[in-house]
Amino acid sequence: MGKERTLVISDIHGCYDAFNRLLERVNYEPVSDQLILLGDFVSKGPDSKQVVEQAFHMVSDDGAIAIQGNHDERFVDIVRNKTKDARDKFFRHGGRQTVYSYLRGLDMTGSEEDLLARLRETVLELYPHHADFLEELPYFFEDEQFIYVHAGLNPKYPNWKDQPKRDFLYIKDSFHKEDTMVDKVVVFGHTKTVDLHGRADVWYGKGKIGIDGGCASGLQLNALEIIDGNVRAISVPARRAVI
Repeated sequence: MGKERTLVISDIHGCYDAFNRLLERVNYEPVSDQLILLGDFVSKGPDSKQVVEQAFHMVSDDGAIAIQGNHDERFVDIVRNKTKDARDKFFRHGGRQTVYSYLRGLDMTGSEEDLLARLRETVLELYPHHADFLEELPYFFEDEQFIYVHAGLNPKYPNWKDQPKRDFLYIKDSFHKEDTMVDKVVVFGHTKTVDLHGRADVWYGKGKIGIDGGCASGLQLNALEIIDGNVRAISVPARRAVI
């Protein structure tokens, strides 16, 4: 990629403030750093709209790489009014915060269906590029030493690129607990690291590295810094310290 460093961040989930504090802490420089964002830009946290807008410009203007997460897919399904399943899951998994982010300052009364209709109207009228951006994101990226993906790789598929789309977005236990079928290290998010080893810090497994620090759950946002194949974890707390 011709960059001095690779920086990987996942599962921002509307944590706009923490995201920018983390970028500042790692001294992110688009000219010399390759930023890779592993999806789940929306839901749960307070500022989904701002995070998507920033990620959109980082990709289009600065050459960052973004990958689709399951919450991003669900957001697009909601906006495009694709499936009832997406509607049913949306509010159970942090969708109300997404609605508040996009409708801030507007009428937010009414039923869930009223809110969804207003969200669709607002996004398609004012932020159609958000839906297009998230819908068109790839499911993985790889370089010479690493594979970057939102959730993981299904070990049942010798050619991992043949696995179902759902595995890229949702897989958990079978990926975490079994050896991978690849000769590269898999860097992933989706599963909070506190669920993998009891801490919000980056998790290092056999041939895999989990980086979802659970920012939207009040824990922390992690970045993985990679220089010449060597990795280092950097993090910020979900919320600013009160002075």
